[in-house]
Amino acid sequence: MELIIVLAVVAVIAMAVIGVYNGLIQLKNKVDEAWADIDTQLKRRYDLIPNMVEIVKGYAKHESKTLEAVTQARNMAMAAKSPEERIQAENALSGTLKTLFAVAENYPDLKANQNFMDLQATLKEVEDKLQLSRRYHNATVRDFNTKVEIFPNNIVAGIFHFGRRKFFEIENAEERNNVKVSFNE
Repeated sequence: MELIIVLAVVAVIAMAVIGVYNGLIQLKNKVDEAWADIDTQLKRRYDLIPNMVEIVKGYAKHESKTLEAVTQARNMAMAAKSPEERIQAENALSGTLKTLFAVAENYPDLKANQNFMDLQATLKEVEDKLQLSRRYHNATVRDFNTKVEIFPNNIVAGIFHFGRRKFFEIENAEERNNVKVSFNE
């Protein structure tokens, strides 16, 4: 009779561990999927930026520093390897894009150019989808981190090496400010 009780207790514990493990795997996969969604939108953004830069070049020849900064930020973002590097590079790219649009405001002919307007609209759509993807990613990271940290899940998570995931967030507080562009000619 004692053997049956011991086996029942072991079976209940094993089932609980399996349940927690499977829950962690499901949330881990959701976090990975959310990151892939961000990656998809970033790829679309990377494809649009060179076209945007080329159109602006034709109108704003003396804005080469801004255009070079956008191109350099895009290349750094594309080359980022880890999620942490990617987040930092994407935040820098977002800042340079704000500057690019601020520069465009000073060129009425550029603002009226149909190609530029189409690219700007498409980039705005990508940025909106990117924002939604980031929010979804952060929600799944929150759920995953919560599951990893609560008791008794934290014991199972520790055994199977499930660790906290990083949120996609602005790392530099200055990037939250509006871009200021001045032309001192």
